Amino acid sequence: MPMMLQGGPFKAPIAGLHRFTVKQYHKMIADGVLTEDDRVELLDGFLVEKMPHDPLHDGTVQLVEAAVSTLLPNGWCVRVQSAITLSGSEPEPDLALVRGNKRSYLANHPTRASFGIVIEVSNTTLDSDRVDKGAIYAEAGLPEYWIVNVVDMQIEVFQQPSGPATTPQYAVAQIYRRGDNVPFALDGQQLGSIPVNDLLP
Repeated sequence: MPMMLQGGPFKAPIAGLHRFTVKQYHKMIADGVLTEDDRVELLDGFLVEKMPHDPLHDGTVQLVEAAVSTLLPNGWCVRVQSAITLSGSEPEPDLALVRGNKRSYLANHPTRASFGIVIEVSNTTLDSDRVDKGAIYAEAGLPEYWIVNVVDMQIEVFQQPSGPATTPQYAVAQIYRRGDNVPFALDGQQLGSIPVNDLLP
């Protein structure tokens, strides 16, 4: 049985000197101010350095991708470590399950209306994924957010986002551990479940 996770992600200030809009961020990329070599993402208006990947993180991303792909229906696709466009942020979650196919996002990144589940694999970024990204995803109204918590070997599932609020957060948070199955639903349709053992290293 899943355990309830006390509390949930709460929005907290992200350190930075200047706040950028998504439009300004896109212009910096188009003008070559930011390139593929600049390992940053836009979070709540700030350019935040992305943590380098280690084998445990990348291997777990592959495990999760394989597990969710087996239940993915037609009309949905998995994006791995690719940008998504929100009102004040452009994060690059480890996985995002979005409407469409591999050709749907050649001109634009997925936006709020495209989303089913967004997933972060956390071994060195757990606090930030719970607090900062949790608040960003809740404020954007992304319907479901999973943290594959490699530190505590559990899956944390957040649902019912607040949308814009003084303290954006998800109203429902549950923990699934080894031996549990994580319910898998998209667009309100239950499609099955995934054993926690298939998602963890």
